[in-house]
Amino acid sequence: MTEIVGLLLAAGRSQRFGSDKRLQPLVDGTPMALAAARKLAAACPRTIVVVRPDDTELARLLADAGLETVVSPSAEQGMGHSLAAGVAASADAAGWLVGLADMPYIQPASYRAVIDAMQGGAGLARAFYAGCPGHPVGFAAEHRPALQALTGDQGGKAILEAHPGLLLPCPVDDPGVLHDVDRPEQIGPP
Repeated sequence: MTEIVGLLLAAGRSQRFGSDKRLQPLVDGTPMALAAARKLAAACPRTIVVVRPDDTELARLLADAGLETVVSPSAEQGMGHSLAAGVAASADAAGWLVGLADMPYIQPASYRAVIDAMQGGAGLARAFYAGCPGHPVGFAAEHRPALQALTGDQGGKAILEAHPGLLLPCPVDDPGVLHDVDRPEQIGPP
């Protein structure tokens, strides 16, 4: 096994947003998915961004920034398929730190807090802000079979619910861990 691999799930359809929010510029002009990927990569040396098969523009943008991508052929069937594709592309990882492309305001320190918990032996770890669970979420290698078997749109939620005793909450001082952007009016920082 190698290091903990960052997985940024960026294969969604942005249905509530009205357009492709992954390419939506933030206040500083950076496309949302690129901003989220850079913050994850700042904390996790190997970061993989999971995209859809038709994501040529996004994949090019990420590649130009030096980021690794993997295509989830079944992305349209839900987040579980995307997460499984990312895990399959990094099957030798010691664990996975999972972030979302529509959460560009998570600070690298919050990603590092979850990595630290995993490196300290946590089977599952999750960022919490003001007592509320958010992202990122960390999964140790022991969860590889369950992660690779994921389907539908639940992502890793079923694994978290099946093993509540393994979850190590990681309190962070970062409201970005709760701020996902689903509608245009949510673009600004938390």
